[in-house]
Amino acid sequence: MPKIKAYTPAWLSSPSPGHQLFAPSPDGSLDLSSYASRAAAAAGPRRTIATRGTEVFIAVGKEIRWADLVYLKERWQEKAAQARAGGRIKREDADEIDDGDLIKASVEDGCAEGFRTIKPAAIGSDIQQLIISPFANFMAVVTAHTVRVILIPDPSHLTAPSVDTIKPKSWSLGPTTHADDRSPIASVLWHPLGVNGSTLVTVTRDAVVRLWELSQKDRWSFDTPTLTIDLQKLADGTSLDQNFSASDGAKKGFSPDCFEMNVAAASFAARGSGGWSSMTLWIAMTEGDVYALCPLLPSQWAPPPTLIPSLSISIVGNLAAVEGDPDVSEQAKLLAQQQFDWMSDLDNQEPRVIDGPPGEPPTEIFTRPSRPGMVPRLQGPFVLDLGPESEDEVDLSLTDIHVIGEKLDLEELMYGEDEELETEDTEVEGLSLSVICLLSSSGQVQICLDTERTQAQWLPPRNRSKTMGRLAGSPTLLTFSTLDTLSAMEVTEATWPIISPDVTSRYSFYVTHPSNITYISLAPWVFRLESELQGDSEAGSEFRINLLVNGQVSTRERLYNSPSQADSQLPLSAAVAIRDPDLGYFLLSATPFEPIALIFDSPEDDFVPIRSISPVIGEAAEYQPLEFFEPRPVYQPSHAFDESSALPGFIEKIRTSRYKTIMNQEIRLSPLTLQLFTEAHQVLSDETHRLGVAASEVFLRCAKLQDELKQQITKANEVKARVEAITCEDQVDESEEPESSNAAIERRLQNAKEKGEALSRRLEKMRKTINKATNRELSKKEQDWVSEVRALDVGLNGSEVATNGQHTRAKQLMDRYRKTTSLKDELAEQARGLEAPASDEEQEDKDKSAAASRDDLRIPSDLRRAKISQVKGLLERETALVEAVKSRLERLAVVG
Repeated sequence: MPKIKAYTPAWLSSPSPGHQLFAPSPDGSLDLSSYASRAAAAAGPRRTIATRGTEVFIAVGKEIRWADLVYLKERWQEKAAQARAGGRIKREDADEIDDGDLIKASVEDGCAEGFRTIKPAAIGSDIQQLIISPFANFMAVVTAHTVRVILIPDPSHLTAPSVDTIKPKSWSLGPTTHADDRSPIASVLWHPLGVNGSTLVTVTRDAVVRLWELSQKDRWSFDTPTLTIDLQKLADGTSLDQNFSASDGAKKGFSPDCFEMNVAAASFAARGSGGWSSMTLWIAMTEGDVYALCPLLPSQWAPPPTLIPSLSISIVGNLAAVEGDPDVSEQAKLLAQQQFDWMSDLDNQEPRVIDGPPGEPPTEIFTRPSRPGMVPRLQGPFVLDLGPESEDEVDLSLTDIHVIGEKLDLEELMYGEDEELETEDTEVEGLSLSVICLLSSSGQVQICLDTERTQAQWLPPRNRSKTMGRLAGSPTLLTFSTLDTLSAMEVTEATWPIISPDVTSRYSFYVTHPSNITYISLAPWVFRLESELQGDSEAGSEFRINLLVNGQVSTRERLYNSPSQADSQLPLSAAVAIRDPDLGYFLLSATPFEPIALIFDSPEDDFVPIRSISPVIGEAAEYQPLEFFEPRPVYQPSHAFDESSALPGFIEKIRTSRYKTIMNQEIRLSPLTLQLFTEAHQVLSDETHRLGVAASEVFLRCAKLQDELKQQITKANEVKARVEAITCEDQVDESEEPESSNAAIERRLQNAKEKGEALSRRLEKMRKTINKATNRELSKKEQDWVSEVRALDVGLNGSEVATNGQHTRAKQLMDRYRKTTSLKDELAEQARGLEAPASDEEQEDKDKSAAASRDDLRIPSDLRRAKISQVKGLLERETALVEAVKSRLERLAVVG
């Protein structure tokens, strides 16, 4: 779990220029009551923050604020340093500087403040979602009913000497399809396999999926989708030849499907996922059902290099397994044949290679296979096996879905290949099953495993639709665990929690509730479960898997709580995680009035700065300060203190109404007076109630501040006592002169070292004493070793009588030793005889006898030298053996 180091930094807090990114528009006249009514009227996901590297895009009303966080931070630090340097010659009451003056001064200096305002054309209502394309060149601006695609400007505009509003090039997506009088939009996704990230998928509440293949050169691509699928029609489909496109302009009557198939959210897995995951669209309905469309592809798509080979291996293996098996159903055989036809169509294509975006390799473009068909079968509704048994509608009402695709199986893909495939570590690590996370409006997160591994499926052709029929049974998802992110007191019906991915691991994410942010990580059990699934040994695997399932091993931690009760009607935007060397590990969210930021400790594998190899003279060592404090968010007073009263507007409304004459008359008791006073009382009571709650929060905050200050002082005293104990300053008498800190620390280290040595000596003494006092029995091996030593002693020295077996072995060894000794003596005597000088007659006789022997034997000189060296080697070996045995016996005699 990430450790929080600090909350919203000073360069994002008021009155810094970074705070203006999140402040409401001056002409918007947005107060608490008006925003609460708007939020209640437009229930849905609120993703008003998007990122491109360190650049952030924040939707505020109908406009978009664009900034570079690193640039904002550096500019604020520069200005803060200048203010501290110039504060010595300024008046104390001149510390506050207007933000407008800062921006004006920076523009006059030739550089902007690092943020600009973007106003897309034809935005009729408040922006609810900002979705950036995979290559960060397009951004979908989503309202409740409309979608507008804008071309993101170049980052150089952020430092240009101008603060004018930017009006980028934009296109209205489906002006007649996504309109205010049509079904609301549930999800907008960029297809992970689109060509250069230009394929957009929209899903409306009435369960209609549309694919848009966008091109800047073809304006018609923004007006008409290339593929439209009505899920309600597809759920009742029986053959491939039917028309499943949505009926444009026709109003649908009431049916049970309209209620049960009300889409809450949809999600794709990541591009680098294995199997069919990257082309499977998972759809969650508000009533709790989950469906899948696989494969959902645009007409032109760009797969990663490993996708088609891995699918080909899987499809061919599956077809070979089911063809000759009589127990396999006809439906399974038809499905395997359809997948084979789909892959054959791909194999027969010659991909078209185009240049990718800057910094990306060339891309291979394939055409969507026409066989078996363009529209896949609708798989579902999935049965949530072992799911929670709850009858509460809040627990069953889904709001979001998050899919983590299965890992890429490189061993199967590269089997028999000598070359290694270069892939990202995140693609080959993790679980070999897809993980589907379902979030309900009560904050309950269901972690489900796709144990059946959802594959591509199509409806049967018309000539086989009657014989094949529908699939028997429903697909299932195994509910691995269920996590509650809210307590029973925090659950409300009119909320829409959202899941946001993390940047450090694909198995961790954030759940943003309107009043809090929760961190969830599946990493503690994912890798353990994968090791069990891929392990060769089955012994004890069921027991270990049961421990994983029954144990609460997922990490769940509440990171942020909304401190203000008066602002509980102001929901948080979906949290966005940023990881950068300059910003660190950073989490950003926002209310309609201000940012909410959390700065975490950098992970272990975080960026390591490159240090200079050459030494720097006089460079001081960097010491990290002691972190004995608990980070707390800076208190922000309630916005009820800043909002203007609605009473003057109410009075002005009466002056321009038909009751304007009563404003200049004396107050009289009448029904009209009672009605006006009742309406005025309603306005004043709402305002005074909010002011009273805000004032009570200020009082409670002040009381809490005293407690926090006491805790801080207590912790500081504890640290002070520990430091004094280390330096021994707490033991110095008043009459004695205190010694230096270094001397005290060295003295304590020397005392600790001496105590350690004394303990070691005492331990060694006790060990020797115990060994002498203990008379344990010898083991079988030790007894055999003692018997062998005694037998050797008997054979060599004849010290005592041994057993028959031992006497035989000793006799053999002694005979061998005596034979070797005699041979040694004989050879030595012959050598001495050869080396001794002889007389002339003896020499002559020897020469004659040698000549005669040479004539008789004729032994080669090489063979003779080899034999002599062999005999010498044997003698040296026997001598070494005898000496070793003798020394060993002497040591044993000493020990005994």
